[in-house]
Amino acid sequence: MIKALGVIPARYASTRYPGKPLIEIAGKSMIQRVYMQACKSALAKVIVATDDLRIYNHVKNFGGEVLMTSVNHHSGTDRCAEVLEKINEEYDVVVNIQGDEPFINPDDINSAVALFSDSETDIATLYKKITDVEDIVNPNVVKVVMATSGKALLFSRSAIPFARNISTNKAIHDGIYKRHIGLYAFRSEILRKIALLETSMLERIESLEQLRWLENGYAIYAVEIFSDSYAIDTADDKEKIELLIKEGKIA
Repeated sequence: MIKALGVIPARYASTRYPGKPLIEIAGKSMIQRVYMQACKSALAKVIVATDDLRIYNHVKNFGGEVLMTSVNHHSGTDRCAEVLEKINEEYDVVVNIQGDEPFINPDDINSAVALFSDSETDIATLYKKITDVEDIVNPNVVKVVMATSGKALLFSRSAIPFARNISTNKAIHDGIYKRHIGLYAFRSEILRKIALLETSMLERIESLEQLRWLENGYAIYAVEIFSDSYAIDTADDKEKIELLIKEGKIA
């Protein structure tokens, strides 16, 4: 059985939505909702990793596990690596769970972890087929191209692959366009290694850290999920989700 640790990086100083982890969504904070959902998965332990005392105290108050980490990290991956070194416990896999997905499906976390039953898997992530043509050209929607082996070939904010000999609508119908879902799982020894890597050229161009891992030869495997995604990046996103809750479409 794979022993997996879940880490939820949580910063207060979001540029687009300051204090985002502590915003209240129908009576519970966003970070509490993410934590509760993650705890429903098969993860052996879930820890919130933060650099802010307000978030730390809040997680303690609702009974969650939390760890203070450095203010100097540039990514959630780096924060996960610090947690792994600090807790002095052995885990086969570490899962970086996005702190702005308050309704993440626990089964999707389990699906990513299950990929490590294959010894070739260094890093695992998730994708979902794109059904909306606007998502293809939206740079905030990261696209991934997959190999038949289940490996990710490339991630980009651009529309990849380019539909030259097929209509966009046909490509969508055929499931060619895939949206990357930003949950990452790592073998512990791989996480320690990639935390030492320098920023890469493709990463700087696209502002996507997973390109650094690909450029350095690490294999990223991805599994398809079918759950709806409800990430909160802005106050408008929060209002839309609260409306869905009020209408009974999500709980």
